[in-house]
Amino acid sequence: MKKLYLPLLIGILLTGCSDKKKLPDVSGIKVDLKVDRFDEAFFAVDTLQIDQGLNRVHQQYPTFLPLFLQNIIGISDPAEIKMFYQYYRPLFDSSQKLYKNFDPVKADIEKAFRYVKYYFPQYKTPTHIIPVIGRLDSRQDLARMANGEYTPDFIGPDLAGISLQFYLGSDFSWYKDQNFVNNVAPLFRSRRFSREYITADLMKLIADDIFPDKSAGKPLIEQMIEKGKQWWLLDKLMPEAGDSVRTGYTQKQLDWVNSNEGLIWTYIAKNENLYAIDPATLQTYLGEGPFTRGFDQERSPGNIGPWIGRQIVRKFEANNPEMSIQQVMEAGTQKVLEKAKYKPK
Repeated sequence: MKKLYLPLLIGILLTGCSDKKKLPDVSGIKVDLKVDRFDEAFFAVDTLQIDQGLNRVHQQYPTFLPLFLQNIIGISDPAEIKMFYQYYRPLFDSSQKLYKNFDPVKADIEKAFRYVKYYFPQYKTPTHIIPVIGRLDSRQDLARMANGEYTPDFIGPDLAGISLQFYLGSDFSWYKDQNFVNNVAPLFRSRRFSREYITADLMKLIADDIFPDKSAGKPLIEQMIEKGKQWWLLDKLMPEAGDSVRTGYTQKQLDWVNSNEGLIWTYIAKNENLYAIDPATLQTYLGEGPFTRGFDQERSPGNIGPWIGRQIVRKFEANNPEMSIQQVMEAGTQKVLEKAKYKPK
């Protein structure tokens, strides 16, 4: 038995080493990233002296405090701010148990930023990471990106905001509350509200900032490929992350799509008009959900279209190794589809 498994083990080890060698060396790329603990400064305010406390926070964060009050929590009246403190203080306390030491998250973000700088040296990555505790009232508390996906985070000139209220662990009690499930995030989405998804969520914003998804309103196949490009780009910017983190699929869902790639593509190509633009068809294959209609409800993921789109882009890349990332991302969808010659088994 030892002789039988030894070649397999050696093959696995060699494959792992080979994959590592394919990664660009980004260790020498400098990333200057500072973490500004706005969340700690904000919740350090004495609610019995709210005006004085806010003045101190404003002195420390003269630009960000107004942005936070007006655009993130949407209040400015001292009485309402006091109510916000009292209501959300338990969330801040819970977040401190997980993120008092923010260095591991910072290190993950810095690693991803090195890949961004390697591939896109002219792109200015944020220099400040700002953790916040914001609202958990409605779906609007999650921002919707151009590609249709929801994100807890935000980016601006020189800064990236991390909304820690959405990263308290998938079993956090608030996420199980039926009002939260109905009005903010269903369970298939809150399953990803944990620490390992912070960097991936932020990098999706970066990818969308570098190459905005402009496929809204386009036919199904075009949107599949364009959103697939976004996922493919995330592979480049987070090559050491697990695919479940990059895609948001569970391991069971990943195993299923990887085992049934040919079946998935054949079903879509035969049963749907690839150039359909009706909302129902687009939602079926591009929208988030617990599963994809027409497939195994226990094992298929929602938004299966971007996954197929990424597979097509990967094949296109393999057939055109001379093309740069920029050229792949800018290639027309019809060119990608034709030159990929995508025929999975």
